[in-house]
Amino acid sequence: MGKWSGFYHLDQANRMKLLQSSYQFDQTEVALIQKHYDSIGETQIENYIYNFGIPTGLLFDLKVNQQNWVVPMTTEEPSVIAAANHGAKMIATGSGVKTTRKKRLMMGQIILTNVDDWDNLQNFIEINQIEILAVANAAHPSMLKRGGGAKQVICNSLGNQTMELNILIDPKAAMGANLTNTMVEAVADFLRAAGYQVLMAILSNNAKYALTKAQVMIPVEALVGKLDIDGLTIAHKIEQASQIEQISVNRAVTANKGIMNGIEAVVLASGNDTRSVSAAVHAFAADQGRYRGLINWTVQNDQLVGTTVMPILVGMVGGSIGIVPLVQLNHKIMNHPSVEELTDIMVAVGMAQNLAALRSLVTEGIQRGHMALQAKTLAVQVGAKGDEVVSLTDLLKQSSIKDSQHASKLLQQIRGEKK
Repeated sequence: MGKWSGFYHLDQANRMKLLQSSYQFDQTEVALIQKHYDSIGETQIENYIYNFGIPTGLLFDLKVNQQNWVVPMTTEEPSVIAAANHGAKMIATGSGVKTTRKKRLMMGQIILTNVDDWDNLQNFIEINQIEILAVANAAHPSMLKRGGGAKQVICNSLGNQTMELNILIDPKAAMGANLTNTMVEAVADFLRAAGYQVLMAILSNNAKYALTKAQVMIPVEALVGKLDIDGLTIAHKIEQASQIEQISVNRAVTANKGIMNGIEAVVLASGNDTRSVSAAVHAFAADQGRYRGLINWTVQNDQLVGTTVMPILVGMVGGSIGIVPLVQLNHKIMNHPSVEELTDIMVAVGMAQNLAALRSLVTEGIQRGHMALQAKTLAVQVGAKGDEVVSLTDLLKQSSIKDSQHASKLLQQIRGEKK
């Protein structure tokens, strides 16, 4: 590893000296790193040098279970927050998103190998199930005191003399990753002591035991807006497009990406793990043997009805949530929802995102809204400043050519007119 050996032992000043000697940073680059250094980052990741910022915006009046929410969304992608707000407005014309759930459990997985007698192992687990749960809960007793903890043991054969022992755990307000790992490692030691061979013990991000069901009913006239199309026609087109998401993998992948644009933006803003949520959602989308869209839209009389089931497991405590000031600020903006309410908000954001996207796709096309924001980005990229950004953005919106060369030419025209 050479000169980088022991980098993680260095303080920030010495890390900067090493980086500057290696890459010949100029003073502007050094100042940029120093500006975005935050000591909290030292506690979050290894070999830390600076924070890489992502913009945060607001979704207003998302109606979920008869309550309106203001929701921070953290994303770098144009149109996501605009689309979420558009979808939320249509949702608010009805009774809003309504959610239900039966349980919210995290899964821990223990893999046993060289299982010669499957029946004998099953009998052992059945006879000792209470003790196995007790061993798990003893590893994290505070969770049991709060009414959570290990609740159930499930075992499955994986073939080739391999078995998985799954522990289902109620993490209460936490997402539950660390406590689950602690519990399953304790159970693994118990099984080893009983003579079984354990390959590994770790949480599973498969959130199939934390499913949230949601439904929304929207009057078809709410879909019209400024369009010169009747609402029922738009609703039937959305229904057709939704059916395509169920039968075309190519379309389903794109639709679910759009849904996750919204959900992951809220996951990130709330200090939760975007990769965990994304992995669980996409696994669920393929759990019937074919990858499919996550949301179904149908027309029922004069209502557009959306339904979904999503596996989302997030937390309100633990990880970065309690130590990052901006995350805490985002929770305050949301008025400190419970972990169940936060989950419901994420599902509802996904529905708003999908609704807005489908309405655009089947009417005016998806690019119109995208290009408006892309024009502003392009204006900044070519060097527009202050009121030049507004002027150049307007010109680019009207132009059929939207590239940097043309944007630069238009900017020079604007500056020439000023002179």
